Amino acid sequence: MDYTVFWFILITVLFTGFFFLEGFDYGVGTLTPWLSEREDERSQLLRTIGPVWDGNEVWMITAGGALFAAFPHVYATMFSTFYLALFLMLIALILRGVAFEMRVHTVTDARKRLWDGAICFGSAVPAFLWGVAVTDLIAGLPIGENMVYRGGFFDLLTPVSIVGGLAFLFVFAYHGAAFLTLRLHDTGLILRCQSLGLRMATFGTFAFVAWGILLYQASDLFHSPWATMLFVLAALFFVMSGLSFSIAKGKAAFMLSSLAVVFTTVSLFAGLFPRLMVSSLNPAWSLTITNAASTPYTLSIMSVAAVILVPIVLIYQGWCWYIFRHRVKPDDVKH
Repeated sequence: MDYTVFWFILITVLFTGFFFLEGFDYGVGTLTPWLSEREDERSQLLRTIGPVWDGNEVWMITAGGALFAAFPHVYATMFSTFYLALFLMLIALILRGVAFEMRVHTVTDARKRLWDGAICFGSAVPAFLWGVAVTDLIAGLPIGENMVYRGGFFDLLTPVSIVGGLAFLFVFAYHGAAFLTLRLHDTGLILRCQSLGLRMATFGTFAFVAWGILLYQASDLFHSPWATMLFVLAALFFVMSGLSFSIAKGKAAFMLSSLAVVFTTVSLFAGLFPRLMVSSLNPAWSLTITNAASTPYTLSIMSVAAVILVPIVLIYQGWCWYIFRHRVKPDDVKH
């Protein structure tokens, strides 16, 4: 296998793992203020992701590092293109991380609610922005012949990208609700998660379908048979997940929502291949795995490191999830 293809696949795997794992993290953080007014119940909700949320963020850092090392031109163009959006996302993520730590050391309920609101903001904003960014990559951006972005911040916010952002937000929120039913012990909280999760599933279904229609009109995603099949399967899995959730089958609902997130991500990368950023000015100016890649020698050295280190990371993360697999009980959050 060509090294550029190998690294395209690896980056696809890393972003897929990130959206799957951090997706329900974002969902839990987004839904927490809307699920309960009681501090002890909110603590239970956040405790479900407390031991693992920062580890899940590592997938994003690793994917960004792999992109920088394997396709430096894409990294440079992408980060200059999304500079303000990424700055806003970074602010939200910093606020989210600080809020997780500060609410533990805060005594009054009023201040805990303030930090809970910060967690909600720090979860919803990145979820929305990731949908915008991923949509822009496949729909196309005004990138010139010299790989320089020729647009401004508001060129990133098109109808298709905004709908894509809403689709990501609602799908992740539902994904988080399904996850909570597997990690909570309190029956009352589980029922509220199911109720709110079904509303998120309804919103997510409409947003996902609208996003698919707009992508069909604004991009060549569905010119790829593989991308089309995977995207349709993702939509089908999401609908099936919502139906399972409506009859209180939380485990099946979470597994199906996970497949929906995974298949959606893979479909987008399948539609992009062999491109990594599409130019709306001229298809020939798109950044591909060929014109944006590092030297073959660099890729060969990194491939050896990836083959050795990636399985170790996967084993470690699996072990962490095994350790924190038990449901969170009310007594677990009492100090």
